Parts: sequence; C-alpha cells; structure tokens
Amino acid sequence: GKDRCDDAVFEDRLHLFDASRIPFVFVPGDNEWTDCSRKSNGAYDPLERLGKLRSLFWNTGRSLGRTKIALARQSEKTPEHARFRLGPVLFVSLNIPGGNNNWTKTGEPGPEYLARNPLALQWLIDSFALARHESLAGLVLLFQANPGFTNFSLGMPIPSYREFLEALREETIRFPGQVVAVHGDSHISRIDKPLRDKHGRQISNFIRVETFGYPVMGWIHGLIDSESPTLFRFETHPWLPGRL
Repeated sequence: GKDRCDDAVFEDRLHLFDASRIPFVFVPGDNEWTDCSRKSNGAYDPLERLGKLRSLFWNTGRSLGRTKIALARQSEKTPEHARFRLGPVLFVSLNIPGGNNNWTKTGEPGPEYLARNPLALQWLIDSFALARHESLAGLVLLFQANPGFTNFSLGMPIPSYREFLEALREETIRFPGQVVAVHGDSHISRIDKPLRDKHGRQISNFIRVETFGYPVMGWIHGLIDSESPTLFRFETHPWLPGRL
C-alpha cells in the first residue's frame, strides 16, 4: 500500500509472479488499483491502472508461473474474473477490492462499480451453477476485500458489498458441497464460519479464510481431502521474527 502504482512496479511484480515454480493466480486488490488515486501512490486514475493490470497480468488463457495451468476467463472486459478446477473443487477469482469496493466517497455507487459489480455477481452465480452441474464437492472463492460478514449478519451490511453477500448466502445454501471464501484486507489471519442465513443461523458448509497482513505476516496452506466430510484442511504458517 505504500508503494507507487507505477508501470515499473507492476512489471517487477509480473516478473516475480511469473518466476513461481508452481502455477500462480493473481487476484487484484485495492493496493493495485483503487488506492492508486492517492498522492502517495502516484495520483493515478484507478480505472487506467486497472486497465494496465488487465493488459499485463490477465492477457492470456493461462496462469502465471513457470508451470502454467489453463484458466477460464469471464470475458475480455473482466479477464481477472477467472476459474480453474483442481480435483473435485472449483476455484473462482473475483475482482472485489477493499476500499469500499470502489464505491466512491460521495456515498453513492460510481459508474465503475455499477459496471463491474453485476459482472462479478454473474460470475459468482455462474460458477456455483457450474459446480452444481458437475456435482463438485467444493468451491473456493478468491477475492481481496473483507466484505463485512459481521455487519451483514447483524442486518447492517456495508452497502458496497451487500449484493455480493446476499448472492453468496443464497448460492451457498443451495450448494450441497463445501464453500470457502479466501480474502485479505483486514490484516487478521483467521479461519471461521461468519456467514449467517436470514434467521441468524450459521451456514455450516461455509468457511472464511482470511490471509495474513502487515505487521504479522505469513501464509496459509490449504489442503483438499476428499475422504474428509469437511473436504478442506488449513494450516497457518506465520513468519517468525528473524526468519524473513
């Protein structure tokens, strides 16, 4: 978040990601485009920066990394909306950034949000439909924002994430398998079940995995266990001082 959103930074990250020994799927967040309007980040137009990201990171039908996998992309308009299958699980990436989902500071949704949000919701719904059609055991959603699960469960949703969480709740209830949402944004590593139905009851087949964030850094190892009724297992690996 402290770095400028310059082309040179983007190109450096592209080379870094592409050097990964295993397939690397990049999911965008607020630091990469919605925050770029800040003076400290270069005072860029966020839409122009998003366009640059699309031309660099999602310009083929494959992942990044030295070993690549095929990705299905939603369209040329939103190539960051991608998905791939690993065993009995469908992985889905969504451009839902922190910073209030690029809602604008006026309290009203802006044109970019109004254009992108319906496409993100459709990609979400279509992905659940695909997983049901293929009788998959699980679905993993990858996005950056913390959409405010607690607010949503209390009936006070953050407006910019309300439609997404409503669709996520409905689709998860209809899905017979396990659903995992992986996000960042809040800088708190946690694994819990914060999604509730309209009556406030915990939706048992949903797990939220929030990644590490500064100042406590680390990584999370997710495993698919087809023999387990919960399907997924997660191991957290904080980076200890002196080991970076």
